[in-house]
Amino acid sequence: MSLKQKITEDMKSAMRSGNVKQRDTIRLLQAAIKQREVDERIVLDDAAVVAVIEKMLKQRRDSVTQYEAAQREDLAGLERDEIAILSAYMPQALSDSEIEALIAEAVTETGSRSVQEMGKIMAILKPKLAGRADMAKVSTLVKAKLVN
Repeated sequence: MSLKQKITEDMKSAMRSGNVKQRDTIRLLQAAIKQREVDERIVLDDAAVVAVIEKMLKQRRDSVTQYEAAQREDLAGLERDEIAILSAYMPQALSDSEIEALIAEAVTETGSRSVQEMGKIMAILKPKLAGRADMAKVSTLVKAKLVN
């Protein structure tokens, strides 16, 4: 079953069970997927759907930060609920040791030695780690590896 089909099935079950938060969050996700498909005139595969979910998760994390800064815990809580629902569709996250092993492999493969060559390493890592690791954290680890 593709990720889009799973999302559709989860939408149906949320509607049947009366789970309003899950239903509304999945509707937002389906709308974002459909919008991208219409804009780009393509049918999204699982990797592209994961990219849409990643973008939505990032938006919600940013919103939580801003709501907490404004002392709006009620709104931050709603965003956290959406994060929990959307996170269920993400692939299994990699451990730190797995990420570091992939970084070491990419550094060896490119022969990069300085931070100026970091783009080559990130180009190799991004498809392997998409949806499975926080790319900001990966970037920090790559910089640390190149400096040492």
